Amino acid sequence: MRSFSIPAHILKHWQLNPVDRSNLIPINARITALKKGEPEVSIVMPAYNEEESILQTLSSLSDSTTKRSVEIIVVDNNSKDATNALATGAGATCVRETTQGITPARNRGLREARGKYILNADADSIYPPDWIEEMIKPLAASETQAALTYGRFAFIPVGTTGRGTYFFYEYMAEFTRWINKTFREEAVNVYGFNSGFRRLQGLEVEGFTHPPGTNEDGFLAMKLRNKGFGKLHCVTNSKAMVWTTDRRLQIDGGLWKATQKRLKRMVS
Repeated sequence: MRSFSIPAHILKHWQLNPVDRSNLIPINARITALKKGEPEVSIVMPAYNEEESILQTLSSLSDSTTKRSVEIIVVDNNSKDATNALATGAGATCVRETTQGITPARNRGLREARGKYILNADADSIYPPDWIEEMIKPLAASETQAALTYGRFAFIPVGTTGRGTYFFYEYMAEFTRWINKTFREEAVNVYGFNSGFRRLQGLEVEGFTHPPGTNEDGFLAMKLRNKGFGKLHCVTNSKAMVWTTDRRLQIDGGLWKATQKRLKRMVS
């Protein structure tokens, strides 16, 4: 079941004041506590000029409930604002990737990571406490069953579209993802802000490198599956629901244009 409104455990991070640097102290303490020796899980987060949202994202990740050792790596992709200072102050490992673009940034994070498992995150999303465990469990349960995990998400409105409208849109999007999985190509359902895989297997298939005209996240999923590392596994537990801003839809022209594109893909 989806939530019609934004849950309290998500709102408390989303409503954090990104300008108030006093928030860095408790977030830093919680992120430091997640590092229990050599990391088992590496959360990799590309970031470009994300000073208005990265602290909220890191706050949510710092509240994770897991016994695994976790490192958080922020890949600063030539930010001109305070992204680097906020990430470092919050206790994340921050590396700079000078080649602009999401693919170089994600590949840099993959090379820097030390964990057995990689979780992909974005700096404009809020993660629930059980996200890490729910995304890793299928990968840890068997070395051959799941090559990659990906999850469900909901929208946090930052534009004029209300949460109620998105509630119904998300169910339509779930239907199109079911069509992709059942009749077309499941890999197109994979998004970089909510997916995970084994680090060594990702390196073996050259990470997020992909041909022109393809998507780096979906193409990585295809490479891992086609290499024989296992199937793509959708994590449906509501405890792993990621909340992300609707800025991608706004960039694409808003909800109506996004709906038109989705409908065209369904009938084409």
